[in-house]
Amino acid sequence: MAQTRTRKKEDRIDYGIILSVMLLALFGMAAIYMAVSSDASARPMRAMIMQALWYVIGGAGIFFVMQFDAEQLWRVAPLLYGLGILLLIAVLFLYDPDVARNTGAHSWFKFGPVTFQPSEVMKPAYILMLARVVTNHNVAMKHSWANDWRLIGEMLLWTLPVLVLMILQKDFGTSLVFAAIFAGVVLVSGITWRIILPIGLGAAAIGTGTILLVIEDWGRKILLHVGFKNYQFKRIDSWLDPAGATSGSSYQLWQSMKAIGSGEMFGRGFNNLKVSVPVRESDMAFSAIGEAFGFIGCAALILLYFLLIYQMIRVTFDTQNEFYAYIATGVIMMILFHVFENIGMNIGLLPLTGIPLPFVSQGGSFLLANMLSVGMVLSMRFHHQSYMFSREEESFK
Repeated sequence: MAQTRTRKKEDRIDYGIILSVMLLALFGMAAIYMAVSSDASARPMRAMIMQALWYVIGGAGIFFVMQFDAEQLWRVAPLLYGLGILLLIAVLFLYDPDVARNTGAHSWFKFGPVTFQPSEVMKPAYILMLARVVTNHNVAMKHSWANDWRLIGEMLLWTLPVLVLMILQKDFGTSLVFAAIFAGVVLVSGITWRIILPIGLGAAAIGTGTILLVIEDWGRKILLHVGFKNYQFKRIDSWLDPAGATSGSSYQLWQSMKAIGSGEMFGRGFNNLKVSVPVRESDMAFSAIGEAFGFIGCAALILLYFLLIYQMIRVTFDTQNEFYAYIATGVIMMILFHVFENIGMNIGLLPLTGIPLPFVSQGGSFLLANMLSVGMVLSMRFHHQSYMFSREEESFK
């Protein structure tokens, strides 16, 4: 019996998830080193050290978050959400002007040499808050047509302030991430498909209609009146016709596609990049992996993401806790959307949106948000096994 109890204690940490993150980190460090090395004016070792430092901070964050059980996460959810909202408001007035000039987004703080994006902190906080709202509603009410619409209204009540602040920051890409988290939680919340299906079809129709309007000159005039910007039109143009302006708006996408294609099956080899791709260490990190390691390397990276998501889903089924299930869904949707959008835009299947690749792209606040989110999933296994162990101990008394 003692051996069984010892084994239970060891199983409290999900080493499969940790191993997947570590392997993704190796891909990331390799991609950043190669991307920065290809820039003669950059310092690859400094970039590596900074990213490694953020991994250390993120690892400490994982260990810290793992100590919180479901009850503690439930209690801190509103506090973290409120803190996230305050930071999103503050950055509208205290944003870094240099980053805003280069990216057009008012979404970064700057502290000396370090920049920080508060919307990344908001992601895990938003996931926790949404999980709390849905769990609280489902415990208090049975599912019905009226109650399901009420649940959607409650979720929107906590989502709209975030989206409005993202719009004010001119950060459309991050807005899509929050929308993806919202959609994922809605799908598993128990809301009837008689509501979800029409909403999904309506969203698809709006997206399709927007693309059709962009194609026509008169359509663009309509979109300009509702808030679209010229740079957004250029991104869609480069997506629909990447070869149309390879020296202008399509340059980044065209170069990324050339780099990935030149890697062929096995790649050119580590640190042997020949194609110049802008922002390669961040948004276009996948192109570095494609050129250096070819189709085999890209497939291995995608497989690692698949394994990470699979293990998160497995933890959800093992713990069988509704609040945990919604947290895991939010984390999975966040990572899945980032992977899908980033790889899609690198190979020309989706428009460029400035969405980085989880655990691979350079970026401290982005990496920290991903690590904290993984920590929330790891806490599910950690405290579930602790609970099972305590029950087992009681049975021996």
